[in-house]
Amino acid sequence: MKERPPTAKKTSRATPPAERPRVGAPRAIADLMPEIGRTAFRKFGFVQSSIVTRWNDIVGADYAAITAPESIRFPVGQKSGGTLQLTVMSGHAPMIQHALPDIIERVNRFFGYAAVAKVAMKQGMVGPAPVERRPPPRNLKPIPVELGDSLRDIGDPELRKVLESLAQGLANSNGLPKIG
Repeated sequence: MKERPPTAKKTSRATPPAERPRVGAPRAIADLMPEIGRTAFRKFGFVQSSIVTRWNDIVGADYAAITAPESIRFPVGQKSGGTLQLTVMSGHAPMIQHALPDIIERVNRFFGYAAVAKVAMKQGMVGPAPVERRPPPRNLKPIPVELGDSLRDIGDPELRKVLESLAQGLANSNGLPKIG
């Protein structure tokens, strides 16, 4: 048996590692929101404009067809526990009243914190959400022959269609995609 050499005991206490400063510090949503429309939305009680523009994504198509957000009012000096003012189509208020806990939960999930604590409803007309119409592609070039031949060997028809669509998009692109 080999004996281990005696090790020196550490007399100093373990110091916690120094905390590094955050590189990507959290930023307020209002800082990320575009300047256009910021003052108008804030005047009417919206901290962030995307609750209006993304209402369909937040509550779903069924609720968005019969409701529309009007404003969010927060208690003085706070940004949580607010009241969401909803406009509801005539005759749908009893159904929406039963769905209010779900709507509050979805809105708070969208914000990321308990921004809304209660909802006030009023009867009114809710217009249909505008449908986003995209123009057709500018020029449709055929799929390159070398890609088309290699795609014929794929057995799954759905996967083949997706890959053909991807190849078509790559053939039609002229550079990096635009974001935003």
